[in-house]
Amino acid sequence: MDASESTTENTADSAQQFWERHYRSPHDRSARVNPVLAETAAPLVPGAALDLGCGAGGDALWLARRGWQVTAVDISGTAVERLREHARDLGVAERITAEQHDLAAGFPAGRFDLVSAQYFHTPFPLLRTHVLRAAALALRPGGLLLIVDHGSTAPWSWNQDPDVHHPTPEEVATDLGLDPTRWPVLRAETPPRRATGPSGETATVVDNVLLIQSTAGLLRPAPGTE
Repeated sequence: MDASESTTENTADSAQQFWERHYRSPHDRSARVNPVLAETAAPLVPGAALDLGCGAGGDALWLARRGWQVTAVDISGTAVERLREHARDLGVAERITAEQHDLAAGFPAGRFDLVSAQYFHTPFPLLRTHVLRAAALALRPGGLLLIVDHGSTAPWSWNQDPDVHHPTPEEVATDLGLDPTRWPVLRAETPPRRATGPSGETATVVDNVLLIQSTAGLLRPAPGTE
């Protein structure tokens, strides 16, 4: 093992340990659906969904209860096992495949009608843009990639750096470098909302919302038939 391999392994271990501590902490980790996901997915016909960094599992459970077949991944084994338990308790275990997965090391297999990346941030090195581009490429024709980022710092956030920059939806879209004729942006907004933290405290926060659709592979009329 060379130095670079050692550094990569140590970083992965540190990230896993950080999120294990996070989800083993005594704070409330109740499984609540993120509101922008619920708003976006409610009118859709259920299909195959991928939940990146599923955490407590609120989004995956919400989708599964509405008929979606969900692949939910997180680097924390504790988060994944709790999601499995909740899925069994709610009778939707057959609709959720929960996997411990390090997205810094690879992307889940499959093709999806919806990929959800809710607050996909970490204090550890991660090629986030690479992961989100892989998510766009994993969409079926007509599928949606929903990215919801922090647009402000909540009082309960693990990152209280006053100089942190919250990239706008437009900046995220530019960084992805996707062909807009094949992955058009359907929504790029920064709505405020009243949020509840893990200990019950509330605050007004801003969400940076980016919704992209894949049109790649959509059937087009054969030449001469238009």
